[in-house]
Amino acid sequence: MHRRSFLLLMAASGLTACQSSAARRPKAFADALAGPYRLDSGDRLRITVFEQASLTNTYSVDQSGHVTMPLIGSVPARGATTQELAGRIAGELRRGFLRNPDVSVEVDTYRPFFIMGEVRNPGQYTYVNGLTAQTAIAIAGGYGPRASEGWVEITRTINGETTVGLVPASDPVRPGDVIRIRERFI
Repeated sequence: MHRRSFLLLMAASGLTACQSSAARRPKAFADALAGPYRLDSGDRLRITVFEQASLTNTYSVDQSGHVTMPLIGSVPARGATTQELAGRIAGELRRGFLRNPDVSVEVDTYRPFFIMGEVRNPGQYTYVNGLTAQTAIAIAGGYGPRASEGWVEITRTINGETTVGLVPASDPVRPGDVIRIRERFI
C-alpha cells in the first residue's frame, strides 16, 4: 500500500515538474509584445488619404492579407505595421494617381481572439486593448467546473510562424490569439 502511494506521489510530482518547465513563455511571445503591432486578416483599418474623401474609408484586411482600395486595388498588409502600410499605399497612389499623397492608417477594430477548452462559453470574441488571459476567461463566462486555473495555453502567430506557449493567466493576449484552458488532472 505504501509503495502505491509513493508511486502516485512521484507521478504527481513528475507532472508538476513537467508543467512548471513547460510553463515558461516562449521568448517570441515577449518579443511580439515589445514590438509594434503587425496587421493580419480580420483587422479593420481606418485609412485616411488627406484631401481625398473618395479614398478615405474603413477597409478590412482580407483572408489573403491584403487591403483593396479604389484606384490602386490590392495592397499587401499582412505582417506590416500601420506606418509601413501607409507608405505602401502612398507609393501605389504616387504611380499615376496623386503627386504627393498623405496617407494615415490606424486600426479601427482588431481581429478577434478565440478561447476554448474549460470555459463556460468558448468561442470568438472582440479584442480590446489591455486584454489579459484572465480577462478573456471572464469574458467567456469564467472557468468551467473542470478547469485547471493556474496556467493557460496560448497559440499565437508570430512572423508567419505558429507558436504555442503555456503562460500564467496574467499574461497579455494579442489579437488573433487562440487561448485554451486545460482540464485539471484531479
